[in-house]
Order: sequence, then structure tokens, then C-alpha cells
Amino acid sequence: MTPELLAYYDQDREDARLREGRGRLEFWRTQDVLRRTLPPAPARVLDVGGGTGVHAEWLSADGYEVELLDPVPRHVGRAARLTGVTARLGDARRLPVADASQDAVLLLGPLYHLPDRADRVLALTEARRALRPGGVVAAATINRHAAVHDTICTGHYLQEREREAAHAAATDGIMISPGRGFPAYFHEPDEVPGEFADAGFPDVERYGLEGAFWLYGDIGDWLDDPERRVLLLDAQRSMESVPSLLGVSGHLLTVARRDQ
Repeated sequence: MTPELLAYYDQDREDARLREGRGRLEFWRTQDVLRRTLPPAPARVLDVGGGTGVHAEWLSADGYEVELLDPVPRHVGRAARLTGVTARLGDARRLPVADASQDAVLLLGPLYHLPDRADRVLALTEARRALRPGGVVAAATINRHAAVHDTICTGHYLQEREREAAHAAATDGIMISPGRGFPAYFHEPDEVPGEFADAGFPDVERYGLEGAFWLYGDIGDWLDDPERRVLLLDAQRSMESVPSLLGVSGHLLTVARRDQ
């Protein structure tokens, strides 16, 4: 947690990111995949890097026993007010929980805030340590070309600094957004299984969360209309694991189980 990263998240933008606009597509698709892949409730879920509790909230409502860890005090304070959620400060690389104590571990943010591969593998290794045999880990990553796609979609590609940063990320995975000052890591989809394997998860399932739909100019209209939203989510579910389409999504969700 660098001072720049803490300052960014201390602006308290994270709570709204998945509740408004096209960010809702990422939220609803993450919810959809997790509801199909997590062990049934009641089960113990450790939400690592869970922010303000956007996912912890619905997991608790679904009957899970949820503990949230996050390195940002503002996030922990907000999450701690949620019904059925316990929250405390924590680092994905040093989980303050006992061995084999969790039914599921979520890493829905930490991996793209760890630019060093060794740290990402360490976070996944810690998740494996915390899981009981047969438990599930689900980790989100940002895809390598997401910044180019996003800046074209938003019009920021017209700005030279934004354009250069997006292409730098597409080249080596290191994304330093102008004005933020902290690095993020954007994965090639096919490198994610290798990091999981090095952490003791040889078999993974991969899900493209948004497909190409997050880039559509009228995506907000589709998400606002309940009937159209169901059709959109069903459409992406039908192609969520097609290998040739995984990298088009802004985010990839990778799921694995701890062996016995």
C-alpha cells in the first residue's frame, strides 16, 4: 500500500464504482459467476481487498459468513457497518487467519495492485493456505489491453499522456495512470493460470466478465432496463469462457479449488 494508492482510495470513489454506470456490468457478472462457483451457504468467505463491501454485502444477505480484509482504513470502516460482515485491516500477502479456516477466499482486487509477480503468487499461496481442502479461490485480474479499449471508449485516448500509458500497459502490463502515480498490473489472460499453478492450484476455470459489451456506447441503457439486462447477462454467460474472447473483457475472473 503506497501513499499514492492510499490517497487514491481515500477519495472514497470505490463504493460507487460498481453501483453506477457500466461498472454495474462487472458487478452483476462477478455476482453471477460467484453464485455458481462458491460452496453453498452457509460457508465462511474471506473477502480479501474487499473495499467498502460491495460484494460482501450481497454475500452476507445470501447467508454466507463474511470477513472482509482491506488495507484502506476508510474502506474497512464503511464495510464494518454492513449487516453480517466483519471487517479489519489486512494484506493479501499476509492473511491474518488460521490455516484451512476458510471455505472460500476472494481476491477481487489485490492481484492487479501487485505489480511484482512474486507478490501475486504469494497472495495466491496465502489464499491456498487459508482454504480448507476443497475450498474455492476466485481472483480478478485486469486484461492487458483494457486501458486501450477503455480510453477509446471514454475519449481519453485523445490525450497524449493517457494514450502513452495505455500502450505502455499493453506492452509490458505495467499501467501507471496519469495523475494517480501508482502502478497496476494488467495480465495477459494466458499468464494467469501459471501464477495459480505456482501457488498450488494446477487447474483453473476462467470467466470473461464483461465481454465486449462494456465498450458499447449504449451499455447504460441495457443495464437500466431489467428485461434487456437479463438478455445481456445471458448473452455474456453463453460465451464467458470462450478462449478467443477472454482478453476482450476488461476483467477476468479465475476460479480454482484447493486439492485434498
